Amino acid sequence: MPVFRRVMQVLWLVVIAVAAVALVKIAFFPDRAADADPTTPGGQLVEPRWEVGRGTVTNDIVLTGSVAADEAVPIPATVGGVVWEVYVVKGQWVDAGADVLRIRGDVIDAEGVPQTVWRTVTAPASGTLSSLTAFEDSSVAAGAAVGQIAPPTFHVSGSIPPEELYRLIQRPTEATVTVNGGPAPFTCTGLQILTPMPGQDGGGDGSGGAASGPTLRCAVPADVTVFAGLTAQIVIPGGVAEDVIVVPTTAVLGQAQRGVVYVVLPDGSTEQREVSLGLNDGSMVEVTEGLAEGEAVLQFVPGAPAVPGDPTGGGVVMIAPVDGSVSFSR
Repeated sequence: MPVFRRVMQVLWLVVIAVAAVALVKIAFFPDRAADADPTTPGGQLVEPRWEVGRGTVTNDIVLTGSVAADEAVPIPATVGGVVWEVYVVKGQWVDAGADVLRIRGDVIDAEGVPQTVWRTVTAPASGTLSSLTAFEDSSVAAGAAVGQIAPPTFHVSGSIPPEELYRLIQRPTEATVTVNGGPAPFTCTGLQILTPMPGQDGGGDGSGGAASGPTLRCAVPADVTVFAGLTAQIVIPGGVAEDVIVVPTTAVLGQAQRGVVYVVLPDGSTEQREVSLGLNDGSMVEVTEGLAEGEAVLQFVPGAPAVPGDPTGGGVVMIAPVDGSVSFSR
């Protein structure tokens, strides 16, 4: 009996020792696969794709501008001669057509005979007489300005990036203006987009360049109270296209009229395809010809950087590891 007990004690000691060794192995020496070779790629980059669908493109161009008083209107002398009488004073309000001064002029008639004529110069516009350079007994030349009238009207103007002109397929005649700290948004009429010509605004050095880029201007309604120098937001409506084929602008090489997209084929390869473009809201562009709903295109033109703020979240890269799972990284 003592021998059996001793044998059992030895067996228990062996079992406890084996269990202790196993625990140490698990805790400090876990099984693991052979270290991967850091020079061997472990995943595959898959270029993001966009499934072609339908949507609405609202082509509004938002710009920053300022309010300014309309330019003074010159008062031209209708004949050369001597100012005989002046009917107004500087700073006075005058209505269009009101008498400003009277000139005694000497002219030569068709037969070459000198003639004395009397001409009354009238105000070409309503406003405040901001300057008056003619006075009684002074001499004036025909067509020369004898004064200026400051009209009570205002306009809003601002610069427009040249590339934005591509978005204006049809030139609008109105814009919506919101004056900072001013009245409710109003419609600004008579919208003009002006592009400087070579030699204009100081560009007369023959270099062929203009002093500045395109600008826009529209008239403030007479019943809207504004002041010169106020800043304003200008929204130019460029049209709305509803239920049309759209893709992100990042997917198109070229942003106006014609472009190129990279269409994903069934076998995963891509082909370049020329498309016709319509309205563009800065993030999505209408495709009028060349793509069908349900096709897939590369979300980003190969080689082009991701554009911050694009409609898909921007800069999403799909990473496909060798095990077949897919993850996303920004």
